[in-house]
Amino acid sequence: MQAKLTHRGRSVSEEDIEFIRALIARHPEASRRKLSKYLCEAWGWVQPNGELRDMVCRSLMLQLHRGGLIELPPVRFRPRNNVTERRAPRAVSIDTTPVRTTLGELGPLELYQVRRTASEALFNALIDTYHYLGYTQPVGEHLKHVVFAQGRPVACLAWSSSPRHLGCRDRYIGWSASARQRNIRLLAYNTRFLVLPWVEVPHLASHLLGRMAKRLSRDWMQHYGHPVVFLETFVDPQRFRGTCYRAANWRYLGRTLGLGKDARSKQPNRSIKEVLGYPLTPRFRERLGSEDA
Repeated sequence: MQAKLTHRGRSVSEEDIEFIRALIARHPEASRRKLSKYLCEAWGWVQPNGELRDMVCRSLMLQLHRGGLIELPPVRFRPRNNVTERRAPRAVSIDTTPVRTTLGELGPLELYQVRRTASEALFNALIDTYHYLGYTQPVGEHLKHVVFAQGRPVACLAWSSSPRHLGCRDRYIGWSASARQRNIRLLAYNTRFLVLPWVEVPHLASHLLGRMAKRLSRDWMQHYGHPVVFLETFVDPQRFRGTCYRAANWRYLGRTLGLGKDARSKQPNRSIKEVLGYPLTPRFRERLGSEDA
């Protein structure tokens, strides 16, 4: 049966819509959240880590509701919007004594993934206080790493889901639109990289990028049930040259068009960034270009 629409990679047919209507009719007292859970279970719609794709399912049902194809029950509860109403991370008191040494003399570096741990508040506070972009609560899949040396934090790195459309990256990978839609989850975007301002250790930043390249896929697998095979980041050329990324063998892929996701025209509405990428496997194009499930 011909699809009525496609939502996040799933084709939705008239038969699917009739199924949703019947599901709603069978559960007249259920909330929108509960109906989404029922639909995910009925369709076997789960993330790679086994959790229900609840948010994607809810957005699909809302799209169908707004299009007049189904009738959802009234909204019963509106949760706080953590993006627009977020509270600034609580400041932390740490030792800011200057660290001026060589990488070899700095001693062992300990990298910890801190999302959903007691140290996540430390990460949030350090980024909010010392990174020029501040802290923004990520959405979707994301991890946070803090690096310690001699018992003190020296750096933070944040990783999140990659943008779905990025022309120079997509051309570099060479994947089709359908392969990109299926495999975009296998990319990770380095959203923040902070070496604390009192830490002056030559080659530390590129060394940490090399260390992260060896462990990030394993961390992603542990938290989300799938690996990542390609890393990317944006560099603002008006502020930085991306020296540490280039020293760690990240590749220049091109430049953004300066069009944010909210752009209503083809006119740039933000600064143009350089895009750098790092494959985690030699056969990344074959893996990312696969059309298989």
